[in-house]
Amino acid sequence: MPHVMNTYGRLPIALSHGRGCWVWDTEGRRYLDGLGGIAVNTLGHAHPRLVPALQDQVARLIHSSNYYEVPLQEQLAAKLCEISGLKAAFFCNSGLEANEGALKIARKYGHDRGIARPQVIVYEKAFHGRSIATLSATGNPKVQKGFEPLVEGFVRVPLNDLAAVEEVARSNPDVVAVFLETIQGEGGINASRWDYLQGLRRLCDEHGWLLMLDEVQCGIGRTGKWFAHQWAGIRPDVMPLAKGLGSGVPIGAIVVGERAVDVLGPGNHGTTFGGNPLAMRAGVETLRIMEEDGLLANAATVGAALRAGLERELAGVAGVTEIRGAGLMLGIELARPCGVLLGRAAEAGLMLSVTADSVIRLVPPLILSADEAAQIVAILCPLIKTFLLETA
Repeated sequence: MPHVMNTYGRLPIALSHGRGCWVWDTEGRRYLDGLGGIAVNTLGHAHPRLVPALQDQVARLIHSSNYYEVPLQEQLAAKLCEISGLKAAFFCNSGLEANEGALKIARKYGHDRGIARPQVIVYEKAFHGRSIATLSATGNPKVQKGFEPLVEGFVRVPLNDLAAVEEVARSNPDVVAVFLETIQGEGGINASRWDYLQGLRRLCDEHGWLLMLDEVQCGIGRTGKWFAHQWAGIRPDVMPLAKGLGSGVPIGAIVVGERAVDVLGPGNHGTTFGGNPLAMRAGVETLRIMEEDGLLANAATVGAALRAGLERELAGVAGVTEIRGAGLMLGIELARPCGVLLGRAAEAGLMLSVTADSVIRLVPPLILSADEAAQIVAILCPLIKTFLLETA
């Protein structure tokens, strides 16, 4: 009997070590990492400047407690505020925790304004986590099934439909926030249009709502800017972060602007492990190396090359519905479920994921080179063509 709970449909591959954008399994087989630990391994594997920094921190202090000041928290918070234009940060351990904290901020914000049962606008196909509150905000019945009753207080609308949000504003006086992924990850790499985000910012300002943008998967340089919403020229009031911020060390953050900065006070929220010195050092070093090595520009240029290669090789192929995304966050939607490609790609030496049943997701490390992008195209496109012919 296995000792690990049966919560994942795993491939029969055990990874041993990695270097750059490549990983090796325990049998010695090599794979090009097009998944990046699901948008986590920003700097790839065994980065030559990250590794010694983390070794240094482990030898100094791994964990203290939030009873005491943690200078590295101040350092990382200051950097996040600098690159986002926001005011303050709270540190936790994951995207789920960051999103849960954002929902607490929204509810407290509503109660402070005299709203007894605050409502938050959320989205179809959204994914914010698997806690009871975040799965209730999530727009995926498969994730929710078996965990009812769901948490109340959510109003769901379709993405990129500003009229739907305006209708909620007219009919529901208890709304306090709009909560969405700037680019939906698990939902299939579905991007909010820039004019839509601008319209949401305007509506939130008009109604005194919080604009809460989940940048857990699409933030930290993945689209070619620090945060995906920056393409729209706006700022959120609340921004959950995680995944790529620590290059593999568990970390989460809630970064807030002026409207939300004073909502939580001592005793309103907390964490044991969140903000520990090791995670903070990982975040500080990740952002420093990203700047030093120009990884935002790399994500934009190599991402554009990867997308162009996919579009070239898959042009006119029956069953390829759309190629979409930004930077190194790309989705290839097929006309039918394609989960089998996860294993076939691994057999061919490429790691990727399939999300929303029929969308191949590529979120490789931001250090990906143009040559490695070309190798992804060369491995993946023949697999897609063969699969579509077999299932036509």
